[in-house]
Amino acid sequence: MNTKGITLKPEFEKAILDLGFSEFTEIQEKCIPIIREGKDLIGLSHTGSGKTAAFGFPSLEKVIPERGIQLLVIVPTRELCNQVAKEFVKFTKYRRTDIVEVYGGISIGPQIQHLRRADVVIGTPGRLLDHLSRGTLNTNNIKILILDEADKMFEMGFINDIRKIISRIPKNSQKLLFGATMPQEIMNIANKYMNNPKKVKMQEYVDKSKLVQHYYQVDKHKKFSLLAHIIKKELRGLVIVFCSTRHIVDIVDKSLAKQNIKTQALHGGMTQGRRNQVMELFRNGKLDVLVASDVAARGLDIKNVNLIINYNLPKTSQDYVHRIGRTARAGNEGKVISLLSPDDHDNFRRILEDRSLLIHKIETPHFENIEFSKPQYNKRPSYNRFSRNRRY
Repeated sequence: MNTKGITLKPEFEKAILDLGFSEFTEIQEKCIPIIREGKDLIGLSHTGSGKTAAFGFPSLEKVIPERGIQLLVIVPTRELCNQVAKEFVKFTKYRRTDIVEVYGGISIGPQIQHLRRADVVIGTPGRLLDHLSRGTLNTNNIKILILDEADKMFEMGFINDIRKIISRIPKNSQKLLFGATMPQEIMNIANKYMNNPKKVKMQEYVDKSKLVQHYYQVDKHKKFSLLAHIIKKELRGLVIVFCSTRHIVDIVDKSLAKQNIKTQALHGGMTQGRRNQVMELFRNGKLDVLVASDVAARGLDIKNVNLIINYNLPKTSQDYVHRIGRTARAGNEGKVISLLSPDDHDNFRRILEDRSLLIHKIETPHFENIEFSKPQYNKRPSYNRFSRNRRY
């Protein structure tokens, strides 16, 4: 492995080799030495650049098992919490470290039990505050605090929760802050709580020279028919279809399944267990299409996505960039197709305010009209793993 002069402790070097790392990425090369020196750090990096390993390896090196919670990672979503925890387990394969996930939507009781023996905690702001108010999260021994996807947490309205959590962390702890962008509110936190942080800014991981961005004009009532036509024509790898709401996700998912397309839905209204199952199926290539709300646009490491389809346009150029960041990564080619109906025009104008986005209109192809009926919701939800009649 090309370590670029970085040498980790032996147990972590072994883990890196097991993971098949050939070399450190740019963000890992720049951040690992700074974190190992104990300095605060602000990292600007898009999803997929390798930032979890960039902050994970040097932070976990400093954790001494069975001495209380020493590392706290705050993340915006349950999916990212689960993902970071899984990566940390891999990183600590040869050093027994108790890693605990803390997020809402599930019973708090087992989390309370696990926190009593935790060395590392990864959690979402709301549930972390819940534990702090109950006295079940001991922060006295925390050496390192990491805010991952800090800008997303601001967008989701967690800024005050973050302030409350930071106020409970020892002042002399090392603080690391990562995000794709740094809005002023996040910089205010950095200025108040961080000690002369070093700044690392990465180039975009998405290679726009390898990313084709198109849009079709289409009547609203024909949008699904065009979607099905595109998927059947373009299906050469993994596809993500983004929709604006959970309800539309469910409708599109079920309708695509009727076209014999291997698809599953992913959104925040599903149980965490079911969401994890869907992500595993998609990552392992057992699905062709993931129909998702924007919960999947940030923080999820999904490799080898060849095509992104915007069934509905997002509200901002930033949200659009987060969506397209799933493809054209690490030197691979990718394509983005947006389906533009009159309802999307206002959002599209806002997206085009970002002059770096080169989105070209192409002629809408001829396609077969497909019946697109909304499912009924008068039955009790079914969570059978293999059922196509599920509702979330």
